[in-house]
Amino acid sequence: MTSTAVETLVNLAEIPDRGRALVATRPIKPGEVILSDSPLLLYPASAAAASTCCSRCFRSLPSSATRCTFHCSNSPAAASFCSPRCLASHTPYLCLALSRLPISIPPDLLSPAFFLLAAYNLAVNSPSDFQRLLSLHGAASAPADVDASALHSLLSSVVPSPPSGFSLELTTTLLSKDKANAFGLMEPFDGGDRSVRAYGVYPNASFFNHDCLPNACRFDYVDKGGERNTDIVVRAIHDIPEGREVCLSYFPVNWRFAERQKRLLEDYGFRCECDRCMVEKDWSDDEEEDDAQEEEDEGMEEDEGDEAMESVEEDAIDVDGDEDSKFPHAYFFVRYVCDRDNCGGTLAPLPPSTDGTLSNLMECNVCGSLKTEVNADQDGGQTSNGIMLD
Repeated sequence: MTSTAVETLVNLAEIPDRGRALVATRPIKPGEVILSDSPLLLYPASAAAASTCCSRCFRSLPSSATRCTFHCSNSPAAASFCSPRCLASHTPYLCLALSRLPISIPPDLLSPAFFLLAAYNLAVNSPSDFQRLLSLHGAASAPADVDASALHSLLSSVVPSPPSGFSLELTTTLLSKDKANAFGLMEPFDGGDRSVRAYGVYPNASFFNHDCLPNACRFDYVDKGGERNTDIVVRAIHDIPEGREVCLSYFPVNWRFAERQKRLLEDYGFRCECDRCMVEKDWSDDEEEDDAQEEEDEGMEEDEGDEAMESVEEDAIDVDGDEDSKFPHAYFFVRYVCDRDNCGGTLAPLPPSTDGTLSNLMECNVCGSLKTEVNADQDGGQTSNGIMLD
């Protein structure tokens, strides 16, 4: 799989205290596609996803009653495919390795095992892409919550033939790359908690740094028809001037200060000092203590909704009802955060038309709803809630 930029709207640059970053090469309009990136590799997030999705493109497979799927003749139980095209593009190396995974593998080792098998399959079948994977940022050691030694021992017994350089050190390095660079491809929003269907490593998108008030957001359309359904698409949320860094949020924007800092430190090794965090760090500790239980939830992805959203909005208003004095960024939440029940996704305009006309439809990157942008006052202080279009 390869990575493809739609147009050179961003360049890679070194920014002091932030490292490598993507910077706008020209003014970017709201809704413009900044990047469309294909994964170096994909792997299922769970055993359930592995059994209900195509092993190549990760579209949902038909239900068992109507299922018409395709299987590798070398290991029919290890992988299922949605089409002859996906079947033809698989590698026997990976299928054989998957078929050798023991049923008794501990659940906490399964997802990283899927990743490592996909990575070593890349080393065997696409060495240049494997080197690109190794070039991505990663910590010097394996993530604290992953047993690298146990995983390496497991892989030693299941890979058909160890690739060049196969070692515990390489396995540890790969795990750190996964932790720092993997994007989750989500199950469809159904009004409740969302789960991750698959993970992918996207070599260009990996260079986007984090900001708690991002100027771009990413979309995935895994179940759409046609090719490149596993691409992630990054669109501008609002105007981005030339020379400005383009940033994503690594998690839902409605998370509170303490949980954002905790996730960034544990998963990415840094403390955020963006404008929003500089405002919120001075807020009362009482509101953070109320969320102690929430912060212990390690399974949170882009699925936290109204409760978190309401708490952020309430915290933004001081005792005198003066919202802007305490939280000057509240306008972002009014205009760019989805207000659909249990959603809380980020809104970005649809791409401009071919003649450059901006769209007044905002798309949510979690629930997929479209919202009309009815009006906004000239000083950027208020906007209507708009109309949700299913």
